[in-house]
This record gives sequence, structure tokens and C-alpha cells, in this order.
Amino acid sequence: MSLLVASVAVPRPVRRLFSYSVPPALAPRCRRGVRVVVPFGRRKLTGYLLDLVEGAGLPGVPVSLKPIEQVLDPEPVLDEAILDLTRFAADYYVASLGEMIRCALPGMKAAVRQVVSITPEGRAALLAGGGVLRDASLPAVAADPLAREILGVVAEFTTARGTAIRLEDLKRRIGPRFKVRDLSRLRQAGLLEVTEVTASTGPRPHLEEHAVLLPGPPAQVRTAAGEGRGEEAAGVERSARGIRQRRILHALKEAGGRLEVQELLHLAGASRATLRSLEKQGLLAVEAEESLRRPVSLEMPLLSLPEVTPTPDQERAIEAVRGALAAGRFATFLLHGVTGSGKTEVYLKAIEAAVRSGRRALYLVPEIGLTPLLARRMRSRFGEILALLHSGLTDGERYDEWRRIRDGRVDVVLGARSAVFAPIPGLGLIVADEEHDASYKQDEHPRYNGRDLAIMRGKAAEAVVVLGSATPSMESYFQARRDRYRLLALPERIGSAGLPPVERIDMRREFQDTGRESILSRRLLAALEERLRRGEQSLVLLNRRGFSTFALCRACGEQIQCRHCSIPMTLHLRQRRLRCHYCDASREVPGACPACGSAHLHFGGTGTERLEEVLKSALPGARIERLDRDTARGRGSVEALLTRVERGEVDVLLGTQMIAKGHDFPNVTLVGVLAADALLGLPDFRAGERAFQLLAQVAGRSGRGEREGLVIVQAYYADHHAIRFACEHDFTGFAARELEYRRAMNYPPYSVLATVLVKDRGFERARAQASRVGQVLRGLSGGRLQILGPAPAPLERLRGEYRVQILVKAGSRREMQAALAETLGELERKKVRVENLVIDVDPMSTL
Repeated sequence: MSLLVASVAVPRPVRRLFSYSVPPALAPRCRRGVRVVVPFGRRKLTGYLLDLVEGAGLPGVPVSLKPIEQVLDPEPVLDEAILDLTRFAADYYVASLGEMIRCALPGMKAAVRQVVSITPEGRAALLAGGGVLRDASLPAVAADPLAREILGVVAEFTTARGTAIRLEDLKRRIGPRFKVRDLSRLRQAGLLEVTEVTASTGPRPHLEEHAVLLPGPPAQVRTAAGEGRGEEAAGVERSARGIRQRRILHALKEAGGRLEVQELLHLAGASRATLRSLEKQGLLAVEAEESLRRPVSLEMPLLSLPEVTPTPDQERAIEAVRGALAAGRFATFLLHGVTGSGKTEVYLKAIEAAVRSGRRALYLVPEIGLTPLLARRMRSRFGEILALLHSGLTDGERYDEWRRIRDGRVDVVLGARSAVFAPIPGLGLIVADEEHDASYKQDEHPRYNGRDLAIMRGKAAEAVVVLGSATPSMESYFQARRDRYRLLALPERIGSAGLPPVERIDMRREFQDTGRESILSRRLLAALEERLRRGEQSLVLLNRRGFSTFALCRACGEQIQCRHCSIPMTLHLRQRRLRCHYCDASREVPGACPACGSAHLHFGGTGTERLEEVLKSALPGARIERLDRDTARGRGSVEALLTRVERGEVDVLLGTQMIAKGHDFPNVTLVGVLAADALLGLPDFRAGERAFQLLAQVAGRSGRGEREGLVIVQAYYADHHAIRFACEHDFTGFAARELEYRRAMNYPPYSVLATVLVKDRGFERARAQASRVGQVLRGLSGGRLQILGPAPAPLERLRGEYRVQILVKAGSRREMQAALAETLGELERKKVRVENLVIDVDPMSTL
């Protein structure tokens, strides 16, 4: 029989497939698109089987191959459309195919556990010394008392249980003295073995047991249930067990003959043994059936939605999308609508048209925080044909929603970035709302952009793609101007209020007038008080978490920096700790300067925690809530708070950019923005665009109902063009100015940009390796690329590693992709380590 060889993608940063032999017993289950457990070095990984070939001696395939150890799926979990999309993404973003596929199957990997066993040499060593390792022929590690203790624990467990001990159990038994290096020394000496075993194959359908009353002889059932007592309960003993049996049968009868097992046992005060006894008597049966784990957002009460008559602008946009759907060909639209212009209604009408035509729709949003209220609105409109898919769900919920989607049981999918990989059959429409948002770009490996992959998926499926935003990205707007996307406009707000007026407050003049530094200007405070008197709601944006944003010694001038990052630590007063917002390291608040010992520490800058205290002090009696990453940690906490705002139970909602986009609160008539110019100081070519987008988006939360809104923007550099255009609601003016700057500096959309980042715990090593990478890039570019650097990244040190950066600009995506792939190949041929090399194609930030 010829050798069957499988090509497997593994979720590691390697850009090639690996070959494994297929054991005959597993051959019937090995099919393209299934998950498999494979050995990879000393580890076991969940890989993805992509190809099968027969025959030994294949070119490039070793004669001796490691075998596949386990097939996890009875049928493929990857269809051809998703395999094609992940392959394109891996090539374009110069990433590992295995890691890209893992993004498409979130949470679906086998759980692998390390176990420790004692070798015959280790056992002989213990026996030779009566438990004391003193044989001169033994390794030097044997003289270590802790090593002897570890050997003894492993030997005792293996003898008693007949199996290896789990690594976590060994750590628990040894206690805090346990160190991984001691275990490594024992393994290297041949006294212990550490292996990996598959603990679980990943999420599985959730089965719920129900007890069902069986139709037996009437007299028997009535008597067992406690009726017909003249027969003295014939067939059922008058014992404690008999009483519990009668309770179970009575509870089942009262419930209509069917009840969930745990609920039944609780009602009857009985045990499993009693239930099994009744099952043996043929009086009831226990049936297991699948119970779907439903996301909280799909269990919220439905809304009563009024009938909406589209405006003429909306109608034109809806008809354009309907026409493209009817044509059945790929098309991309950019829906540019001011805040409050009814973009969501256009999306929903388009989804209705797609579903009516027999095709399915995908609705993408950039952040999980935007899904709760939108999911409620969409479920009220579409019913149970809606599925939800994002990383905020439990693994079980995601798996069940994923299967509903794959099996075609739903027609509409709402999700965040990773939902672009959802296995939707018959896909006809993709909506990417807030298409400008940086959250569509994954900020860890593999660094893909969900919006851009949505366009590629739409192209492959001959689907219609609708990108929507009040502040389109410069790239999308540029494509619309060149007629690669069709531009649809919603220039007016729905309702009589119109876009809110915006007042700019120059905080330099505020300081001159008052003689003191204040967080809230007099104008903003007065406007907040006025809204409270009128029973209206307000939002206050400050895009900084914590209480104070830095701690400074007044004696020596040193700031307290994160030990792992070149970033000042932020004071979180309620936690009474300093915290780094990049690596999440924390430390106690020192009583004196760590550098010079002075007690004169100054905590400066303002974050949302301090702003909350200021507002509560300035507005006594007001119902004030804060929404940022510190308050949004609990499951369902964001949904609960936003629902309270929607119900009018919050007077002032303050927070970071989480409050700035996508929310529709009709009673919010005031938006205040603090430190509006903070983003402008970042050394990033997108800084102006980000500042404009954030200001325009948060300003759009005001006056969305019938009452007129107001926006007050505080800044020290209030005349910057990004702030000025945002306050004038002038996207076209801002885009013209921004595109002029981008053209002059050859930044996207006039070029294709990539960052190549080298990380190392030593700066000189990082710099030297970046220089080698730069030399290879320049040697291969042939003058086709513009290469800047290497130079220290603006954030020079993060999470304990120094970062040296190269900026690469190309005239086309094909040139960029070819140059980066060739560079990686050349580095591999030269045996230059690339584990700490990070390539980011189309970066959203150059920090």
C-alpha cells in the first residue's frame, strides 16, 4: 500500500506547509479542510489538512514522516471559499497560512496538556538510594533536594494511579518552590519525560438531558405517581426511595410529561440513582438533545420598531444597492452619510432585498461594543434568522453560532472583524459599517484588515459590498473619486434638528481669563447644568483612561516609567496602583521618587477617572456613569450600561472613544470633547485623520432626536485644520487638505505602505538585525521601493523589547507583496532569525 501524505498548515509564524504521514486507521477521516493534531517539535498543535497525495518518495518530502495523531472533525470545517480567502490574506499580508486559518476558526482548537512521567532511569535512581539519590554514576542534578522531591512525587503518583501526572498538578504539589528550569534539568538528565496529550478536541455541541414520562400500563403509572393509593402503591416500595420516585413521577406529570433532568431532580429532591431506577422500570426515559448556547444580545427583549419611510436620499441609495443585487455581480459602494442621516436604515433595507432574493448577508461593525443594541434592533426586524459572531462570546456560543451559519440556518450574520471569515453559504451582500475605523485592522499577528478582506470576499462571491461612514477613510474616499467604488451620499440628517452647531473653546484663553487650570471650561459646565435642568442627556469624551496620566518628581524631574515600555505609567486611583496601558504591568504608588528619593511627587494630566470625580463634584445629584476599558470588563456590562442610557436612566455618560461611534441616543443634546488636540501630537501620518474622525463621530451623537443639539470642543490648539474642519462638519474640505499632504509625502493612498519591525530585548541586537533586513530589502528592491530607516520606532520599547522600524513604500500592491516575500526567503537562505520580525502591510499606525 502506497504512503498517504498530508500537507498541513500549522498556526505558527512559518510561511510553508508541513508533510505528515496518514496512519491507515485515520485515512477514511482525513479530508481536505479538517482539523488534525500533529507533532511539531516537542509540541502537539492543531493543524489544518489542506491536501492529500499518494506515493512514497515525493519530491521534497522526507522518507520518514511523523504521523498525524488525531483527526478532530467528522467532516471538513473549512469550505473552499474560506480556504481561498485565508490563502489570499496570508499571501497579501505576508503571514502564515496556519495562523490566518486559526483566525477563521476562532476557539476551535484542541486543548493540549503537558504530563510528566518518570523514566526507568529515574525510578532506578530512587530505588538505588532508598529515596536518596547518591549514586556517583547519576547526573549532578540528582544531588539537588528539590529535584529528588520532584522525582519522588512523580514516582508516587505514577505508582498509585498508573498514569503520568499533569504538569499543573505537579506544580501544585511542590508549591511555590517549583521552577520550570528544575524540571528541564531532570528531563535533560533522562530521569523524567514531559509529553503532551490531547485533553479535549475543542468546543462541541451542548447536550441537555430531559426526562420523558413513558406511556406504561395506566394503573402502574397512576399508582407510581401517587394515585390509586388503595392498591398500596403496588410495584413501588414504601421506602424513602419509593417516596422520591413518586415525587419525580408527580413532577414530570405536572410538567406535561417532559422536564430538564437537573430541574426535575431539584424539584423532587432526588438523585441520579433514583432516576436510573425509574428508567430501568420502564416508567421514564432520559433523552439527550442539543441545546443551543445563545448570546446574551440575542436574548434581550424585542423592540417595537415604527415603520420608517426613507428620505429621497435614502431611497436613491437603497435603489442603487437593490439594482446591484438584482444584477448578481460584484460591486462596491461607499455610502458617505453625515451622522444621523440614516445609514443603518439603508443597510437594513439592502439586507431585506438580499434575503428576499434568496441570498444571505453579512453586517460587519468594527467593535464588539457596537453589537448589543444593534443586535437587538436587527433581531426585532429579522427575527431568528440572525446570528451573532464576535470574540466577546464564550467559545460554546461562538461554536453554536458558527454552526448555525455554516448549516444555512440563518440568513443574516452580525459580527466584528473576524466574522469576515464566517462560513456563509450563498453570500450576496456585505456591509462594513464605520469602514474608516482602525479596529478593522488586527493589531497582532496575523495583521489583516477585515474591511479590505470583506471587499475581496465580495469579489470572490459575486456579492455586493457596501462600505459606510460619516468620515470615510482617505483610501476609500480616494477609490470613490477614481470611480473604483460607487459613491452614495446622504448629506442631510433625518428630522428637523439638523447637524448640531459646534463651539470651539481655546483653553489657553480660558486659563488667561480665570487664572487657573481647569478640566471643564465655564461654557461646557454651564451647558451641562442647562441640560440637567431640561431633563436632557449629555456625553463627555476624554480619550484617556485612569486618574492621572503621568507621575513626575518635582525634585529631579524624572517621570515614573513602565519597567517594560518607554511609556509613563498612569495612576488608577481606585485601584491605588500605577498601570501601563500598553503591557498592563502595574505597581504600587510609591511614597517617594524611585530615582532620587524625594517625597515631592506630582500626579499630572487628566483621565476619565479624574473627570468622573470632577463631574460628580460639579453636578451634585446628577446620574453620571463612565464607559471605558476599566468599567467594561464584566461580561454584559457594556450592554447593561448602554441600555440604561437608552432608557434615560443616565444624565451624563463620560468615557473614551467607546462612546464616540455608532450609538443612537435621541435624548442626547450635548456633547463635550476634552483635549481634542491630544491625538495631533502623535508622530503618525494618520494623526490628523484620526483626530478629525473622532471629533466628527462624537459630535454626531448630539441632537439625533427632535431637539437641537450642541457640541463644545475644548483644545489648546483649536485652530488646527483637523479640528476646524470637524467643527464645521466639512469632510470634503478636510479630505482635500489631507490628500494634498499625503500626495506631497507619498503616503497612502498615493503609495502602498508597510512597516517592518524588528524586536529584541537588547537594543543593539535589534538595531543590527534591522540593518541586515534593510540591506536585503534594498538589494532586492532594484530601486522600485522607497525604504526609510532603520530607526528606533516612536514607541521604542514595548513589553520588554526594543523596536527598530523600517518604512517601505511601493507603487503597487503587487510590487510590495513580491518584495516582502522575496526578503523573507532571502533572510531564511542567509539563516537570519526572523522570529522577532513583524511585517505590517497597510498599517493603521506607524507608532
